[in-house]
Formats: sequence, structure tokens, C-alpha cells
Amino acid sequence: MTERNELTPCVGGLAYDAAGRLLLVLRANDPGRGRWSVPGGRVEAGEDDTAAVIREMREETGLAVEPGRLIGRVVRGPYTIADYACAVVGGTLRAGDDALDARWCAAADLAALPLVDGLVETLATWGALPA
Repeated sequence: MTERNELTPCVGGLAYDAAGRLLLVLRANDPGRGRWSVPGGRVEAGEDDTAAVIREMREETGLAVEPGRLIGRVVRGPYTIADYACAVVGGTLRAGDDALDARWCAAADLAALPLVDGLVETLATWGALPA
């Protein structure tokens, strides 16, 4: 359990397909249950951000990724989330742990999906919106 003012470290992975669509998952658990977000989750004890991104992406999407540069950080409630660019290097897209669905989304798709609060605004600030 974290101290009252301590934030829980989390990671997210920003992966795009050849068409420039962004990988999103439909969250199965809170926070954000029933909403679409980038794949990610908590950094476990003994993990660094790179290991956590690789694990979370595999668990939630079935894809193997190679994390790259830090795109940005956000604070959402008790979580501080570091989002990294990710190159897909293997696997088959499927919804896994903590995800009800997973799909590649174009910019036009974002308006039709129930997204986690602040996702579009944050991606826009980072210059990371899908094509």
C-alpha cells in the first residue's frame, strides 16, 4: 500500500501500425474500466520502466515490443504514468490480461470510442495522435 501522498508508478506503451493507427485496449479493470486507453499498468517491484512496458504490452495485447524514448508523463489520480514509444517486434494482436478488447485506431476512431479522461488532449500535447 502506498503512503497517502505517494504516487504509484505506472507505464504505458504508444505503438503504431504501418498505417499510423494507435494501439488501444478496452480496460477490464478500474481505473478506466469500460474505456479505451493505451496499454499499460503498474511497475512491479524489481522492474524498471522498460521491463514493465514489455510485460504490460505482452499481457494486454499479445504483442512483443521494443520500448524506445519517453514520450511524456501524466498524473492520473494516485498514478504517475510514463508513456514510451514502442516498436512492435512480434506476437499476434489479441486482448489479454486486464483488457476486454484491443485494436488499432485511426484519429477518426477516437471520436467514436469511450476513452479514458484526457487521452486525446494528452496525445495532442505530445504530438502523438494517430493518423
